[in-house]
Amino acid sequence: MYALVEDNNITQIITNPKTMVIGDVRYPAKIFQLWSQSELNAIGIYEVITDSSNFKDEKWYINTNESYAFADNQVTRSWGTATPKAHADSLWTQADSDDGDLPSDKSVGDVKVEGLKTQLIRTIKQQASGLLAPTDWYVVKASEVSDYSVPTNIATYRASVRTKSNEMETAITNASDTPALETLYTYTRQEDGSVTRPLGELPTLEI
Repeated sequence: MYALVEDNNITQIITNPKTMVIGDVRYPAKIFQLWSQSELNAIGIYEVITDSSNFKDEKWYINTNESYAFADNQVTRSWGTATPKAHADSLWTQADSDDGDLPSDKSVGDVKVEGLKTQLIRTIKQQASGLLAPTDWYVVKASEVSDYSVPTNIATYRASVRTKSNEMETAITNASDTPALETLYTYTRQEDGSVTRPLGELPTLEI
């Protein structure tokens, strides 16, 4: 990515090499491949340097629009301070009702906008349900056939999925803010070479 700088102002962002008309001169697109940086700079074309120090994972944060600045003969692309997404639900309030904003199918205290916690817990429940589904038939058969019981390894596995799911949901619920939620999901390499996250993983069935 390049920028055209004229009179110390960025006048154009160039995402792909193209023919450029600068002043009264037309330059072919191949100058971007053939010319040195100093030669490009001499006609006002600068390679854009990206500063992503403020850019955060969009799963957890709302980033600002990118901006471009020219200083010290360098064009920099950067972002402002990111805003954490809401970790808790926002609720419909009496003020919403008084202002006429409360939908007819909602009451004061109902969820207005789901926070990350609600979304993440729903995902955990769905994942746990998906893991249990293939062995549901054991439970159904045990309930319908008097002389049949769920194999011990299956019963143990199903219980471990529920236990771990509950532990994960509790960890999410207890997270104090969005950065704490992000930490739960952040994988790090351990001394033994394994890669784990504080939230842990749902167990899988070993046949």
